[in-house]
Amino acid sequence: MKPRFFAIVTAVLIGALGLGAAAVTQWVPVTAPAAGAIRPVGAGGTAAASPTGDPAVWTRSTLRNKLMAEMQATDPGVALADLDKITKQKPYTVRFCHPIAHELGHAAVKRYNHDFQKVLSFPHDTCAAGYLHGAVEEMLAGSSDPSHDLLKLCEPQMSGPCVHGVGHGTIYVTNQDVPKARDLCSEFGSQSRIVTCSEGLFMQLFSPDEEDAKAKSLVPLDKLYASLYPCPQQPALFQSACFFYAPTLYLSSHDYPNHPEIYGQTLKWCLNAQASGGANDCSRGLGSRLMKYNLDREDWAGQQCATAADGWQRKACTEGLVSYYTVNYTDPGAAGRLCAKLTTEEIARYCRSAAHLSGSLD
Repeated sequence: MKPRFFAIVTAVLIGALGLGAAAVTQWVPVTAPAAGAIRPVGAGGTAAASPTGDPAVWTRSTLRNKLMAEMQATDPGVALADLDKITKQKPYTVRFCHPIAHELGHAAVKRYNHDFQKVLSFPHDTCAAGYLHGAVEEMLAGSSDPSHDLLKLCEPQMSGPCVHGVGHGTIYVTNQDVPKARDLCSEFGSQSRIVTCSEGLFMQLFSPDEEDAKAKSLVPLDKLYASLYPCPQQPALFQSACFFYAPTLYLSSHDYPNHPEIYGQTLKWCLNAQASGGANDCSRGLGSRLMKYNLDREDWAGQQCATAADGWQRKACTEGLVSYYTVNYTDPGAAGRLCAKLTTEEIARYCRSAAHLSGSLD
């Protein structure tokens, strides 16, 4: 294995669990949660700038352009620190911070001539380590044998975060070939590591990089809509992660930024997986995305879980809310804060019972 990949081992081992969300644009914060509508900045007017000169409302493109310019003028550490600050001040930007961090990672590898030690010398865990994953992808693109090098990245510790990251890489290095990516995950041998690898595999499959048109077209949407394809066709060890992440693509392909009612419709869609045993995982995955895309209105997210017809599905959706919230806010009191904000008593009760779930899936 080439020397630079020994650097990747160390870097990926310190990567955060869970990576990014579906890349979306034109989000604005909600000013009237009860209405349930999210309105993009339209052509009719541009939001006024704040006293700092930043726009009052960030979109993916405006935030991305600011950070890329900052990185070019200074270094990745400055841009990532600013990204971290903005996502804490404006929680709605979490919806698109991970793909922006991906781009920063790609650009950093090119800027420092594939010196991975230099690239990873900057703090990089913001936005679920999107910077790290973009950098890993760019490094793998330069490998003469990426499939071989990818499987060596986690040696000797074989930690969960590293194996999850390799799962993302399996889709990347196999050019979106799911069976080949599964074969790579299976090389880990143990069932627990295969499952962990599968989580990264299907997360990347259903939420590919924004600019990757081929990856976006990989899953036939008509088959996904009808039967949650390709999840029922997966071997047993790979099904759970597939069902969990499938709602990501369903939501993005239904323009959820402008149609918030799609969350309730997605819960109904998840019922199509009952015959293959994936409805619970799908409902949990929907809850996770629901919280990720609505961190600035937690109670509204809980109300969407409450629309499910059956108690088991309301519970599964709420477990997804808790799972993502505690991955995003890692302090011990995070779950308690979330549960206290939920005004639907049944959902709050499910939240409290699930509060021990830190979740490995983001």
